[in-house]
Order: sequence, then C-alpha cells, then structure tokens
Amino acid sequence: MEVVTFGESMVLFSGDQELPLEYVHQFHKQMAGAESNVAIGLTRLGHSAGWFSKLGQDAFGRYILQSIRGQGVDTSRCTYTDAAPTGVFFKERRSGGKTQVYYYRHQSAASLMSKEDLDESYLAQAKILHVTGITPALSESCFELTMHAMDAAKRNQVCIVFDPNIRWKLWDRDKAKSRLLELAAKADYILPGLDEGEFLTGRPRPKDIAEFFLKLGSKAVIVKLGKDGAYYQSLTERGHVPSISVQEIDPVGAGDGFAAGFISGLLRQDTLANAVTRANAVGAIVVGVQGDTEGLPNEEELQEMLSGQTGYQNVQR
Repeated sequence: MEVVTFGESMVLFSGDQELPLEYVHQFHKQMAGAESNVAIGLTRLGHSAGWFSKLGQDAFGRYILQSIRGQGVDTSRCTYTDAAPTGVFFKERRSGGKTQVYYYRHQSAASLMSKEDLDESYLAQAKILHVTGITPALSESCFELTMHAMDAAKRNQVCIVFDPNIRWKLWDRDKAKSRLLELAAKADYILPGLDEGEFLTGRPRPKDIAEFFLKLGSKAVIVKLGKDGAYYQSLTERGHVPSISVQEIDPVGAGDGFAAGFISGLLRQDTLANAVTRANAVGAIVVGVQGDTEGLPNEEELQEMLSGQTGYQNVQR
C-alpha cells in the first residue's frame, strides 16, 4: 500500500427532506468515516490505500467492509467483534444549507481498537501514514493505538500526514488540545482548519499557526481556509492557494477530499503549491455532491476541474 490509514467508519442515515429529524420519516443509507473517505479518495485517483478498523459482527459492519473494499481499498487488516455494535450517525439537513450531525458511536466496536490491532509490517511497507484526530478521541485504547502507529511510522521512515479533524462532541476541550498537540509533534505534514489551528496554537493568523507547528518539527503546514482557499508554509516556502468557486451542495467530507488530494500530490512528488492546489480542487468537487464519498473524483475529473473545464457547480445527486 502507498498509504495506510485507520479509524471508525459508520453507517450514515441522511434524511430525505430538509427538516428537523423528528419530522423526517425516510432516510437514505450511506457509509462514511474520515479515514476511509481519504482511502477511497486516493484509490479513485489511482493510488493504493489500506484502511483498518474494528467492526461490529453485524449487518452494518459487513455493509461498511463491503462498501470500502468495493472501492478498491485494502481491508485485509480489519477485524470483527461481537463485543460491541458498529456505530451509526444521522445527518439532518435544514434549509439554507445548514447541516447537523448526530452520532450514536459511544462504546462502538471501533472504540475497542488498541495498539494490538496494528500490524507494523503492514505499515512499514507504506509510503505515507494518514492519521486524524478523530480516532484518538474514541477511547484511551484508540489514543494509544494512534500514538503507537505514529511511532511505528517513525521507526520505519514512513511519512506521517496528520489532520486534526476535531470532533467537539467527542472531546473534552482541555484534553483535546494537549493530546492533539502531542500527536502533531510526531507529524511530517499537518492539515488544520483555521479554527482548529487557532484552538491548538492560540494564534489566529494562518502564518502564525504554521510557524507554531513548524517549530514542533513538521516539514510543512497547510491551513485550510474554506472559501478563502488554503495557506501553506514549510521551512523554505510559503504561499496561498485560492479556492475554486462552486455551488455548495453538501460540505461534509470536503476536508477528507482535501486530504486525499494533498496526499496524492505528495505521492506524485508535486511541489507543495501544486499539492495544495490539487487538494483544493478535490475538496471543491466533493462539496458539489450530496454524500461523503459520492463526489470524490477520479484523475480525469480532477484534471477537468483544474483546467476549468468542468461543470461541477451544477452537479446534484
């Protein structure tokens, strides 16, 4: 595998109307999870990716594994357990593009993951380890797994890309800051959103956020600015990549698309600016489609977006 990642994927139920959930009677079933979204995004772009997790020994667990494996992601290191169920969550869509997510993941199967679930030989053959701040928030054993995986990557000269991806419903704020900074100190590339960067560093400006993480030891920092694009900085260069204007259909999953595009650029040995440009384009395509993974592009679609020849702003599914 070129890239290895791990984390919780859940069954997503999206209401079929723009109403509060208590008034919605029909739902569309999908699969979603930040790390598996990134893995799927990478396979769509022609890369090899492996994802592992612990799933409930139930219909939802089988559905998730089949869905991810069907997208070309290697799932050979996934395990099942009958000690806990597969997590689910619901997406509430309101008028004006507002989205609210309700999780039912407490004590889920994935929260039982531990450092014993890592096959270091599997990780060692990868070029990149992708890690988010979601997995370490699930449980103490998941935090230990995340630390263990990053240490194993360091031992085996595997590059680490870290997306804080803070889920406030999972974290105590003080614990979130200390633990995410502990993880960030092990990463080669860090991809915070502007609000996440300000929370973790106490600094509101992208340049200052980047300099904070560079002093921790990262090679480069990319601060996601939403509709304002992205700011990037390494020890030798810095710059800003503007966003691509699209009609936003569903913002959920845009950050995962951004990460997949950026990692793809690293694998292609693009310049930092071009890797961020690639990331911006993937994120823009994703927000134009309903669903977390449905809008992830293949290479041809991405090149159309980059060349300005696409009509993704009109895509609705």
